Amino acid sequence: MFEERRKALVELLRKKGIRDERVLNAILRVPRHLFVPPELVDRAYDDRPLPIGKGQTISQPYIVALMTEALGIDEDSRVLEIGTGSGYQAAVLAEIAKDVYTVERIPELSERARKIIEGLGYKNVFFKVGDGTCGWPEHAPYDAIIVTAASPRIPKPLIKQLKVGGRLVIPVGNELTQELLRITKITEDGKVDIESLGGCVFVKLKGKYGWEE
Repeated sequence: MFEERRKALVELLRKKGIRDERVLNAILRVPRHLFVPPELVDRAYDDRPLPIGKGQTISQPYIVALMTEALGIDEDSRVLEIGTGSGYQAAVLAEIAKDVYTVERIPELSERARKIIEGLGYKNVFFKVGDGTCGWPEHAPYDAIIVTAASPRIPKPLIKQLKVGGRLVIPVGNELTQELLRITKITEDGKVDIESLGGCVFVKLKGKYGWEE
C-alpha cells in the first residue's frame, strides 16, 4: 500500500516540475510513513507538511524534493543539513550523497531521527545536537548545505563551511514572508551568487546566527 502511494507521490512531484531522477528515486525509496507520528501515518504521502512534536514539522514532500534538487548533489557529495527534525530529509539526502551530517538543536528529535535512520540501515548519516546556525566545522568544507528552518539572515558560518562552487539552500525572511534561496559560493573569501527559488513558509531557525532562543 505504501509503495503505491509513494509512486503516486513521485508522479505528482514530476507534474510539479521536479526533474532530477536521483531525487525522484530517493523519494520513491524512503518510507515517509516511518518519520511521521503514528496517528498521522494515513496522511504520510499527502503533499503537505505535518506536525512531529516540539513545535516542529516534517516538510511538504514537494519542498523536500525542490530543495534537494537545488543542491545539485551526487554520489560523491558531502552534505550538511541544519535542522534534522523528523530525519526524513536526511534520509532522502543519504540516498544520493556520499555522507550527510545533520545538526538538530532539540535532543529528543535528533535521537528519534537517529533511531529511525539507523533502523533503515543507512550508514552515511552522522548526527549532532547543537546550534545549527554555527554549522559543523569539524567536517567542513561541504559540497552542499541545506537549512530546513527559516533564518532572518544568511548565517555566515555556513558560507564559510561551503566549498568554492558549493551550494547553500536556505529559507530567509521573517515570520510572515520568506524566500527560498540557493546561494552558490563563488570565491574563498565568501563572495556568493544568490538565486530565489520562490516563496515558502518554515518554522524559525533558532541560534546564534538565526532567531534568538
